[in-house]
Amino acid sequence: MQTSIKTLCHLLVASSLPALLGAAHAADAPPANPLLVESALPLHFPRFDQIRDDDFQPAFEQAIAEDRKQVEAIASNPDKPTFDNTIVALERSGRALDRVEKIFSNLESCNTDPKLQEVQRVMAPKLSAHRDEVQLDPRLFARIDALYKQRDALGLDAESARLLWRYHQDFVRAGAQLPEASKARLRALNAELATLQTTFAQNTLKERGASAVTFDTRAELAGLSDAEIKNAADAATKAGKPGKFVIELVNTTGQPVLTNLTSHASRMKVMAASLARGSRGGEFDNRAVVATTARKRAERAALLGYPTHAAFQLAEQTVGSVDVMNKMLAQMATPAVLNAHKEATQLQAMIDAENGGFRLDAADWAYYSEKVRKAQYAFDESQLKPYYELDHVLFDGVFYAANQLYGITFKERHDLPVYEPSVRVFDVFDKDGTQLAIFIGDYYARPNKNGGAWMNAYVTQDGLTGDKPVIANHLNIPKPPAGEPTLLTQDEVTTAFHEFGHALHGMFSHVKYPRFAGTQVPRDFVEYPSQFNEMWATYPDVLKHYAKNYKTGEPIPQALLDKVQAAARFDQGFATTEYLSATLLDQAWHQLPADQVPPAADVTKFEAEALHRVGLDFPPVPPRYRSTYFSHAFAGGYSAGYYSYIWSEVLAADSTAWVLAHGGLTRQNGDHIRDTMLSRGGSADALSLFRDLTGSAPDIGPLLKKRGLDGAQ
Repeated sequence: MQTSIKTLCHLLVASSLPALLGAAHAADAPPANPLLVESALPLHFPRFDQIRDDDFQPAFEQAIAEDRKQVEAIASNPDKPTFDNTIVALERSGRALDRVEKIFSNLESCNTDPKLQEVQRVMAPKLSAHRDEVQLDPRLFARIDALYKQRDALGLDAESARLLWRYHQDFVRAGAQLPEASKARLRALNAELATLQTTFAQNTLKERGASAVTFDTRAELAGLSDAEIKNAADAATKAGKPGKFVIELVNTTGQPVLTNLTSHASRMKVMAASLARGSRGGEFDNRAVVATTARKRAERAALLGYPTHAAFQLAEQTVGSVDVMNKMLAQMATPAVLNAHKEATQLQAMIDAENGGFRLDAADWAYYSEKVRKAQYAFDESQLKPYYELDHVLFDGVFYAANQLYGITFKERHDLPVYEPSVRVFDVFDKDGTQLAIFIGDYYARPNKNGGAWMNAYVTQDGLTGDKPVIANHLNIPKPPAGEPTLLTQDEVTTAFHEFGHALHGMFSHVKYPRFAGTQVPRDFVEYPSQFNEMWATYPDVLKHYAKNYKTGEPIPQALLDKVQAAARFDQGFATTEYLSATLLDQAWHQLPADQVPPAADVTKFEAEALHRVGLDFPPVPPRYRSTYFSHAFAGGYSAGYYSYIWSEVLAADSTAWVLAHGGLTRQNGDHIRDTMLSRGGSADALSLFRDLTGSAPDIGPLLKKRGLDGAQ
């Protein structure tokens, strides 16, 4: 049994429903419900052309019933428990349920509609209850526990021994050893939390639309490009406001338009709307959801023997403990805020030089930091974008680096069905020419798509069945008007490389058991391969290969490259502080015992006090996410785990230093990275994989140097 992993990165975490894996039977012809058999398309690619919204709920219900029968057969088996008839049998159970859940949760994130949202509301508690039914079954745990107690005498290979340990650990952490009364309370808490997380996710998405900012005149949008203004006019028309202009919000506190809006008043209007999301009253207000979720998570942790939800979560992570994580954050917080204050002084000087007549606000940071960037480094984002056309970035950058490093190749295909016309599909071939995987690229923003960027798997690698992966990357690049090129920002380029790092982790998976496939690793390790892959976005040989003017084909000038490199540390005080502030909020909520969680009315006050206590209350740099739209923390997979990005960046920066010291972009390095880490999934201890790659324990020094927080000038 396993929980499906949907890795949400950079800007987003969306909720993922629990799933159980196992074997399935293929059918020769599509049934009435196409979700209930494996697709006959290559690598079991989903039948998006046949799947309808109405298929999901009956498919879930039938797949749950089927899995219940399979698990019952294992639990009631009269034969003495063996590794094969218990652990491997569990690995083979529930494959239909896993397929339905993967397709549903992925589509609900990237192409949702009211029907899918209703299915999610109905099925989240049912799936939680089914998972509890399995993991709290005393007969099943007795079989696993008996095997675990004699594990040294079973003669298991290393991966099998780890699988037995993993199952035992999963069941214990799920409450298998609790008395029956506590199990009943745990079931109720899990069902309530599943519903709360779904409510938070759906409120957050709806609130983004409800908080879109309307402007009456084009003049108020001065500084935006003609294409951006046209998009705003089109959004207004769709919203029933013809003649006006609507700026749609993304999920982070900072909004892309703030970089270019010349009007201080317009910037303030956008930022005010962004900061108020989920805490301004109305049907999408998330304050009660936040407080209730934190309290029930804390109660569940106490039931399982942990002082707080954070302690429960971090016990399974590579960072090891709450104390170690807090010390790491403290080590970064002071220099980050100090640098942010220095940067703010520069920005205020720019405002004063222009006779702006106002104090620097969070709404102004992106606009004036871009001005400082131009003044200090003599370039701005608009100079870079002509060299960052999407196809060049993808084929000549992301795919090129993977080819040079790992020997894999890509071929776009147009014969497989997709759920949205702009979605692209690629066959991925290994270095020996055999098919490795199928890769799906969903790059454009849509109103019914969650914000941010993430990777997910529709099919995971499975050594028991021979299944090969079907992996998807999702970004949120604004779609240009018809006939115009898709030009990316520097951040969007980095994100494309980042998400492809996750894709490589999924595609290179080479394990026996599906429980360990791909990105099924500790949460604070899952971002490591993706952040590691970011290094190739600015690696000189790769950058020169893809950074070409979309009109002329001319490569990016060396002088501009030099400026990009020189500006690499620019604004790192801001970037680190806004991230650490969000991390602090995540920990502040989840390091509380249940009786200390504040009521809904005090959510905003609690945020302010938490930031003040650690010196991160700097108004010009608000948290990257406030609690009421912090999907990472309250809609699913990163509760008490948002620190994972910075911890993974410690690992990535250290590994980058190792690669650069060993020759950079070479096949020898690629084979080493793949063999020691990317192919191993969760089949070995995560930090041991890191040490196998670099030859040493993690060192925070390279990250502090990269971010300019090491005291160097």
